[in-house]
Amino acid sequence: MSLGRLRHLAGDAHLDVFGTVGTEDGRTLALLGPKEPGFWDYITGQPEFIDGAPDPVDQWSLRVIGTIAEELEAEAVFPFGGPPYHPFIRWAQESGRCWLSPVGLLVHDTAGLMVSFRGAVILDEPFVPSPQAATPCDTCTDRPCETACPVSALAPEQSYDVPKCVAYIDSPEGATCRSEGCLVRRACPVSQSYGRVEAQSAHHMRYFAR
Repeated sequence: MSLGRLRHLAGDAHLDVFGTVGTEDGRTLALLGPKEPGFWDYITGQPEFIDGAPDPVDQWSLRVIGTIAEELEAEAVFPFGGPPYHPFIRWAQESGRCWLSPVGLLVHDTAGLMVSFRGAVILDEPFVPSPQAATPCDTCTDRPCETACPVSALAPEQSYDVPKCVAYIDSPEGATCRSEGCLVRRACPVSQSYGRVEAQSAHHMRYFAR
């Protein structure tokens, strides 16, 4: 099956299938995210980082996922490069492996609040639904994500206050968020078991706050 072959090819590039959904014409769309541990050590040794190219993670994703799709005679799509943008958030929720957390961020069954998608591959094979996973938030009694943000930019029943978040990251008090990653994302127990390293979070925080 193409999906099994995709898992193998993605694994060689430190990517993993984070969920599958059916397309409108009945094909299989597979969401790809970083396979941890080891993703950051792997990708920072790739040409896009060595050559100092702009947006190296996105450029690497275009090359690698595009190559995988070509080998499978499939189609690659990405969460960047718009507008218009592909509906990755909707696809993630429809996959049955991603849900809205109490603070409004997506939470994944294995990546927690550290979930991210490098792209997706649309396979020319009929979609077969996978068993539904259970959101980890249902069994999280402490719910540390709800109180982790020092300025309540991410808080239950509130919209995400992006300007407040960026202002805090740029302040001296926000140095930890800049160098180690969002405190809310890091507070999630599933995130803590995922294996994402601080250097990767710091890279994305620099792009987010620029």
